[in-house]
Amino acid sequence: MSDETGTPDTPAGSTGGGPRPEPLRFFGTSWVNHDNGYAARRAGVAAGSLAAAVVSCLVLRFAYEGIQIADSGAFVTVLVVAMFAICSALAFRNTWEGFGKRHDPQRQASLRGLLAIGFVGSLLAYFFRSLTEAPGERLHREEYDTAREEYERRSSRRTGNPSRKKRRR
Repeated sequence: MSDETGTPDTPAGSTGGGPRPEPLRFFGTSWVNHDNGYAARRAGVAAGSLAAAVVSCLVLRFAYEGIQIADSGAFVTVLVVAMFAICSALAFRNTWEGFGKRHDPQRQASLRGLLAIGFVGSLLAYFFRSLTEAPGERLHREEYDTAREEYERRSSRRTGNPSRKKRRR
């Protein structure tokens, strides 16, 4: 560890023994070996995301009742319900796809408002994925395994100091 900056002496992504796994939200690096309470964390994430989705639906129901009390008309009511339903479906799909591949940051920035409106869909996607694995685990595992294989290939080719090799004549 560097004394002046407090940063590690090794470059990011390596520990001298190869690449390090990228931590997942709520799981850290416990997803690699399924240790340090991985099963309990998955159960907690599943229960928490489902509870958050239920509470969010209750809040949306209060908002719906507020629109009914305001007597703003059937068109506005249908428009608001359709907006939340469509945005939730799109947010679910986008979140679900994000567990399998990296999103384009510019596309994510442009969808930020839509995803905020469809937050219930994102919570449900998180719930369903956490029933089978840590959300994002498959993507991170593929990337980590690929990085480890590349590291092994690179490090296995190196045998000794190349400057001390005997030259062929």
